[in-house]
Amino acid sequence: MSKTEYLEKDKIIGEFRMHEKDTGSCEVQIALLTARIIHLTQHLSVHKKDFHTRRGLVALANRRRKLLNYLKRVDFKKYNGILQRLELRR
Repeated sequence: MSKTEYLEKDKIIGEFRMHEKDTGSCEVQIALLTARIIHLTQHLSVHKKDFHTRRGLVALANRRRKLLNYLKRVDFKKYNGILQRLELRR
């Protein structure tokens, strides 16, 4: 992980955490997965035949979908909030 990726990760965690030591809540995990999905999508627009990365991207998108479904089932208000903050459509 490069220095800039680490700083970006800290910024995302700081923005979406619930309390000082929160690094694993649903909101934080969804935000981190979204950032990785965006990064890999940009990579794939340049490297169209990178099928290993495409497989990883699909796995990340599925993991994010499962977390979003869980959050929707448990706390619908947080679910709507995270969709608006990350500008996701569902």
